[in-house]
Amino acid sequence: MVKLDKIYTRGGDKGLTSLGDGERVKKYSLRINTYGEIDEANSLLGISIIYSTKETGERLKIIQNDLFDIGGDLCIPDHSKKKKLRVSEEQIEYLEREIDEMNKNLEALSSFVLPGGTKGSAYLHLARCVVRRSERSLTLLADEESIGEIIVKYINRLSDFLFVASRYENREYGDVLWEPGKYQKGN
Repeated sequence: MVKLDKIYTRGGDKGLTSLGDGERVKKYSLRINTYGEIDEANSLLGISIIYSTKETGERLKIIQNDLFDIGGDLCIPDHSKKKKLRVSEEQIEYLEREIDEMNKNLEALSSFVLPGGTKGSAYLHLARCVVRRSERSLTLLADEESIGEIIVKYINRLSDFLFVASRYENREYGDVLWEPGKYQKGN
């Protein structure tokens, strides 16, 4: 385990940062941007935990660790000789099991869902949007550099999980459904 006892190093003062293998890159590089967006989503999960049910919060804590695993995977380029942490298929299977479990308690949808309802649900929707943005960056990175294919699959499944979790958090409140043209019709 790395000991983090000194927070500032001054190493990034000139716009560079280090990857996990020590390689120095621009702070705006696509790789740094991508795992920065995943970190942003992780922070939103932390807020979501505060406002969600204990059950959803426990699920999110597991996912927060998975997102750090993804950051650990992404911070070391595949061409590096340094050993790296890899995200596994089992982590995706966990998401799928939890999606299925939550979905058992939800009614079928008759319309698109709008973000809102409970605070927990609203924050989960926001986290889903940030995960989708990170997915766009991740697939761009995958087009330009070699990354573990499983990461894209995990992030895609995570957005599905967050959608279902947001609905799960609203199960007593009810889904906030889109009503096309509602205010154009004078309603």
